[in-house]
Amino acid sequence: MKVLLIKDVKSLGKAGEIKEVKDGYGKNFLIGKGFAKHATEEVLAEYEAKKAAEAAALEKEIAQLKELAAKLDKAEIVIKKKLGQNGHLFGAITKDEIAQALKEQHGIEIDKKHITDKVNIKTIGEHELDFKLGHGLHAKLHVDVVGE
Repeated sequence: MKVLLIKDVKSLGKAGEIKEVKDGYGKNFLIGKGFAKHATEEVLAEYEAKKAAEAAALEKEIAQLKELAAKLDKAEIVIKKKLGQNGHLFGAITKDEIAQALKEQHGIEIDKKHITDKVNIKTIGEHELDFKLGHGLHAKLHVDVVGE
């Protein structure tokens, strides 16, 4: 009996593989426990269509992330903060403030979790921040902090 593995099975193989197994093992254990499906032409066609759809979705997501990275590389944001008597900032610039400024100034919405640097900007001036977007893509953002 041929089965298509849905989940990894330790002694048999990984998900997505087609394996030849004994009828009892296939029907009673693998299919019964939900580890596999009987490898009919319909099941295999459905599995291939699902794989193709996932690959297309992944390509689309990567293209969107590349576009976002290009926008971030070109963008520059200005953050205004109050200064103390000695010219230092009150507190530090947070990831939330950077994400909010990016949304307000450029209309780019990004999750603060994508900012990889430990944002601890406590001085006025120019700073470079690194964004980790996923799928191995990175972007740099130029931040200019000015006092009020």
